[in-house]
Amino acid sequence: MKTYTGPEIRNIAVVGHGDAGKTSLVAAMLFDAGVTPRLGRVDEGTTVTDYDEDEIERKITLHTALAHVEWKGTKINLLDTPGYQAFIHDARGAVRVADTALVVVDAVEGVQVQTEKAWSYAEEFGTPRALVINKMDRERADFDAALNSIAEAFGRSAVPFQIPIGREREFSGVVDVITRRAYLFQNDLSGTFTETDPPAELSDQIEARREALIEMVAESSDELLEKFFAEGTLADEDLLAGIRKAIVEKRLFPVFVASAYLNIGIQPLLDALVRYTPAPTDFGSVRGRAGIEADAPVIERPISDDAPYSAFVFKTIADPFAGRITLFKVYSGIMRSDMTAYNVTKGVQERLGPLHVVQGKQLEKVPELHAGDIGAVTKLRETHTNDTFADKAAPIVYDPITFPQPAIAFAIEPKSRADEDKLSAALHRLLEEDLALRFERDPQTKDFLLSGTGQLHIETVVARLKKRYGVDVNLKLPKVPYRETFKNRVEAHGRHKKQTGGRGQFGDCVCIFEPLPRGAGFEFVDKIFGGVIPQQFRPAVEKGILEAAQNGPLAGYPVVDFRVELIDGQTHPVDSDELSFKLAGIKAFRIAMEKANPVLLEPIMHVEVVVPQECAGDVIGDLNARRGRILGMEARGKQQVIRAQVPLAEMLTYQSTLNSLTGARGTYTMELSHYDEVPPHIAQKIIAEARAEGRVKAEEE
Repeated sequence: MKTYTGPEIRNIAVVGHGDAGKTSLVAAMLFDAGVTPRLGRVDEGTTVTDYDEDEIERKITLHTALAHVEWKGTKINLLDTPGYQAFIHDARGAVRVADTALVVVDAVEGVQVQTEKAWSYAEEFGTPRALVINKMDRERADFDAALNSIAEAFGRSAVPFQIPIGREREFSGVVDVITRRAYLFQNDLSGTFTETDPPAELSDQIEARREALIEMVAESSDELLEKFFAEGTLADEDLLAGIRKAIVEKRLFPVFVASAYLNIGIQPLLDALVRYTPAPTDFGSVRGRAGIEADAPVIERPISDDAPYSAFVFKTIADPFAGRITLFKVYSGIMRSDMTAYNVTKGVQERLGPLHVVQGKQLEKVPELHAGDIGAVTKLRETHTNDTFADKAAPIVYDPITFPQPAIAFAIEPKSRADEDKLSAALHRLLEEDLALRFERDPQTKDFLLSGTGQLHIETVVARLKKRYGVDVNLKLPKVPYRETFKNRVEAHGRHKKQTGGRGQFGDCVCIFEPLPRGAGFEFVDKIFGGVIPQQFRPAVEKGILEAAQNGPLAGYPVVDFRVELIDGQTHPVDSDELSFKLAGIKAFRIAMEKANPVLLEPIMHVEVVVPQECAGDVIGDLNARRGRILGMEARGKQQVIRAQVPLAEMLTYQSTLNSLTGARGTYTMELSHYDEVPPHIAQKIIAEARAEGRVKAEEE
C-alpha cells in the first residue's frame, strides 16, 4: 500500500456503549472503501475486527482491534474498541493514541453509561470527539431524543452536521447541513446513493441548524467573528477552517447519522472524517518527559517526519501463532523496517524486524511508518505496553496508560498436572495483553487468584486459556483470608522434654502473651536476665511461636497482633538445643491460646460504588444488608459515589448483584481497609466449617 504522511492520516477510536454498533460501523466502512468484498456481520462472525473465537461466539467485542481504509487520498486508522463494562478499560489505549474519538450512540437508547465512560476517557486524554447516532433504521429510533440525550450528557457543543431522512424502516439517507445536499441510499446494503436536493419539509430545520453552527464557529475566533458581523455569514473556506480548529480545541463536537446495519450514511461519514477531523500534525507537538525519572523535565516533540523518531506502545497482543504483536503509534520521525530502536523505558535496544499495518488479524508488511501513523511489529523480546521507543540521542518518554484496579478475584486450579505445568506461561502472555488482569498466589490461603474487572472478564480469560493454550482450569470463589487473635493477657509455661536412651531433648520457657492493636503485627521481647536460657537458644523460642501462630486454635488461620515476652526458663547442659527450645515455644503458644480468649478476624474492605442517582437507595440498602457501614456519598455528574466499609466475605459475589440493581450501569472498586472481629454467630459457622474440613481439631492434643 501507499506510504502516508501525517497530514494524510486520521486516527479514529470508535468508542461507545456495548451494542451501539461500533463493530458494524467499522465493518461498513471497510466494505464501502473496498477493503472487504461483502458487508461484515457481527451475528455471522464475519467482521474484520471481531476475529477472536470468543468474540465470534459471544457476539461482543472483547479487546481493541485495528483496521484501516484508504479514502479519497487519506488513510483512516480505525480502532474498534469494547463497550461492555467488563472490557471497556481496553478502550483507554485506543483513545490515548487516537486523534479523534468517534462516539457511537444508539438511536433508540441514546447516551448510556458506557457512552459516558468512553467520553470521560477522551476528556482525560484531551482527545477531540465526534459522534454518530447509529441504528436509525431500528424500531423506536428517534434522532431528536438521541440528540437531546447527547446535549444533556455532554453539553451544547455537540452540534448536528447531518440530519436523517426518515426514521425506523423509512430511514433512507442523510442531509449534510453545511453543504445543504441530500444523500439518498438504495435499500440493498450496497452503499449506493444518489446526491440530490434535500426534501422540502426539512429545509427550515437545515437552515436553522446551519445558522447555529456558523454562529458557534464564528465565536471561536475574533477574526471569524469580524467576518461574520461584516457579511452575516462565513465563506465555505473560512467555515471549514473554523470547524477544524474548533474540533481540535474541543469546543465543537460534530454529530453524524447512520445505519451501519443497512449501510446508510457510511460514505458521507467517511467524507466528514477526512474533511473535518484533525490529522496528527494538526496538534503541532506532543508532550513527554526527558527521561524515565518521575522528576524528569517535561519536553515537547514536534509531530513531524523531520524530528527524531519516537513511538509509544499502546497495546500488546499475545497471538498463539505470530507470537507477541506490539501495536504502537509513531509520534515523531520515521520508523523503518529492520531498524534497531531504543526502548527508553527499559533502557535496551530492540531489533524491530519488518513493520506492519494491521487489518484485523492480518498483518501487511510496510517499509516505513511516518509521524502520526499506527503500526505493529512482532516478536520483540523486551518491549511491552506503555514503553516508549525514541532516538537514543534525543530521548523522550510518554506517560503510561493507567488501567483500573481489579474489582473481583477468583481462585483458579488446574484440572490436571499437564495444565499446571502450562498455566504460568499461558497466563503470563495474557497478562501482557490485558493490563487490567492480576495473577498472584495468596500466601495465607495458598489459592492462585485471578483478578479482573468483573466475572465476565475472568470467564473470558479462562476460555482463552483453554482455546489458545490448551490449559484447562476450574474457577471457584476465593477463600477469605481470615485471621485470629486473642483478648486476654496470659502467662504460659512451655516445656519440651524427651529421653530416648541416648542424648535427650530439653527446652523450657516461660512467656507472657498479650494482645496488640489491630494491624500492629508481632513483637518478641527478650527479658531474660542472667543465663537461665543461653543467648543462642532464645531466637528458637520466637521461631517456635511464629511457626505455631500460622495455625490458630479456632479455625487454623494465622494468629496476628500480639506481643510475647520471654521472661524465664530452664536449660540442661547436655540435652538442650535449638530444636528443643523451638518445640518449647510451640507448646507455650498452644497453652496460652487455651486461656487467652481467641477470636476470629475478617478483612474489611473499603468499597467505592458508582451508580446512577436513581439506583443509589437500592445499592445502599444492599450494602447495609451485607454488614456494610456507609461512610458517605457524593454526586459526580449524574452518578452517585457511595463509600462504605464492607466485610470481604460479603463482597465475593457482589458484581452480579450490582448489575441486577443498576441494570449493569454500576461499577465498584475495593481495597483492604483493616481487619476486625467477626460477629460471634458468624464466627461459629466459620469455625465449624474449618473443623469439618480438617483444618483444625475440635480438641487440641
